[in-house]
Amino acid sequence: MLNRLKAVLADFFQQADLMLLSLCCISTLYGIVLIYSATRFMADNRYVIIQTAALLLGVCVYIACSMVDFEMLMKRWKWLAVFNVGFILLLLTPFGKSVGGNRAWLKFPGIPVSIGPAEVVKITFVLLLAWQLAWLQEEKRDLRSFRSALLVAGHTFLLCGLYFLVSGDMGNGLVFFFIFVCMAFTAGFALRWFGLLFAGAGLAVAAAWKLDLMKGYMKDRFIILFDHSYDPMNAGWQQTRSLLTLGGGGLFGQGYLNGTQTQAGEGSIPARWTDFIFSVCGEELGLVGCLVILLLLSAIIIRVLLVAKHAQTPFYRYVCVGMAAMLIFQTLINVGMCLFIMPVIGITLPFFSYGGSSIVTLYAAMGVVSAIKKRSPTMGRYRRILA
Repeated sequence: MLNRLKAVLADFFQQADLMLLSLCCISTLYGIVLIYSATRFMADNRYVIIQTAALLLGVCVYIACSMVDFEMLMKRWKWLAVFNVGFILLLLTPFGKSVGGNRAWLKFPGIPVSIGPAEVVKITFVLLLAWQLAWLQEEKRDLRSFRSALLVAGHTFLLCGLYFLVSGDMGNGLVFFFIFVCMAFTAGFALRWFGLLFAGAGLAVAAAWKLDLMKGYMKDRFIILFDHSYDPMNAGWQQTRSLLTLGGGGLFGQGYLNGTQTQAGEGSIPARWTDFIFSVCGEELGLVGCLVILLLLSAIIIRVLLVAKHAQTPFYRYVCVGMAAMLIFQTLINVGMCLFIMPVIGITLPFFSYGGSSIVTLYAAMGVVSAIKKRSPTMGRYRRILA
């Protein structure tokens, strides 16, 4: 057993993507440093402890995923489809937990953290959508045809619709949608279908708005973007405080553990260790600290796209594009939330925000990319340059 473990680890260090793992670990450690500062006013280190444990578990999950042959796994794609539906429907059971108006969390007895089904389903959704796109190509289907577009879009909207109806969580529903758009574009779907898609989405949003199908607080979060004076003490409170916190940091910040808003009590910036961790960085470490965050996330995304470029099969390429799309969308939305140019929709900053299940699933997603890199011999040519 010990020899087998040694062989597995030796194989991992020889062929897995250690550069990607290193970037992820540096980002998470940076995030833990910020989380400590953001939660210091509570004199409670449990957030730091949970995030550190999630990092260690995440590295183990990364190693495990690096060993998996996902093309073989997808031979049983029907089980993954059943898992996606079943895991989302668990939110309707007594294990489902409502936070911030959305029933988007699962709390199991004996587990100290809540689990967000969307975090896990994002990975299996990417795998299933990539498998569907690769199958359409293999079957010589015209990806520019209406039928192909309908098959892929139908898969996406059924999952998005189910998740939104069950949880009410619009933020993660949009993540699924963005992943679909990027993967379908990469596969070569006709631009006319994207035009039709966005036109339909716009009409659906307009109808939902006009018919009062959207919850009041959701509407307020969009209205406040165009009129910052609209309800600043309620709908605009989080982002007003976020912008104040960011603006107080200047170029180099007020100093670690010295941020005026970060170190204040409950009445200061809300959700500072989750949704608004970027603002904490801006106040205490300044523009320079924020740029380091963006550079680290950009490096991770570029690395994933580089693996996509040299992937052996269309399936592997689409998977990498889906993972990169997930990171890009979450980063843009979270930073935009902190800058008051995007609505608050509960999207955390990848690798930096507090969240045990989020960190572990992010490492799982990157482990999938590492497994693809391991099966892409042409990546070896670039190892010396990029390592």
